Amino acid sequence: MTDRSYLDQTGNLVITTARPRRIISLVPSQTGLLSDLGLDEEIVGITKFCIHPRAWLSPKKIIGGTKQYNFDVIHALEPDLIIGNKEENYEEGIVRLRTKYPVWLSDIVSLEDALAMIISLGEITMRKSQAEGIIDAIHIAFSALPEFDHHSVLYLIWRKPWMAAGKKTFIHTMLERTGLRNAIDDERYPELLPEQISALHPDYIFLSSEPYPFEEKHKEELMNLCPAAKIILVDGEMFSWYGSRLIKAPAYFRSLNLR
Repeated sequence: MTDRSYLDQTGNLVITTARPRRIISLVPSQTGLLSDLGLDEEIVGITKFCIHPRAWLSPKKIIGGTKQYNFDVIHALEPDLIIGNKEENYEEGIVRLRTKYPVWLSDIVSLEDALAMIISLGEITMRKSQAEGIIDAIHIAFSALPEFDHHSVLYLIWRKPWMAAGKKTFIHTMLERTGLRNAIDDERYPELLPEQISALHPDYIFLSSEPYPFEEKHKEELMNLCPAAKIILVDGEMFSWYGSRLIKAPAYFRSLNLR
């Protein structure tokens, strides 16, 4: 079989074998997708943050994190395809990997971007029918998405300094899909001073489980800043993972019982 070429979501031309058989995934949410595409034998390397599927944590080689790679491990695996993401992986590492291997990067802000990524990876891994099935399931799940009456939400992803998810992020897209209004007007992930948080007067504050592991003990700090807000610990995977985990997201949003 001859090699094939694909454009990734950053516009980079990727030339790989017709059917990649030694794949490394650099992104947790895409690792879960590759599992659901039925690529157990083809995936040879993952990051230490790729916690789904858990059955892969032992047999798959850990190549480092999403921002720091063990290049010796990667070279030893001899991948014929590496799959990453523009935001979650670091540019210097991706540039270095591209000198030796085909690297396909996603670039995802909207739900449409996520669906395009799923079908593209289905095509490049020869799992197009499985990818189409996943997309159909996502469409069905999102057809029953709740509407939360434009309540304002401050979605926090970090502490010391406080950082929030702003516009032009996938988290913002998920908030908008449920009818919630992002309290942050800035783009990407702005840092916030305590007085800036107080001035927002959000109806809700969501404390994400990732990348910062917020816990119940962190609620008190926010209660002092925004006493009128309802503060909820939320599963960050449901708001920021843009692979097949999207199938479960609408049901999770409904379980929050926002009024």
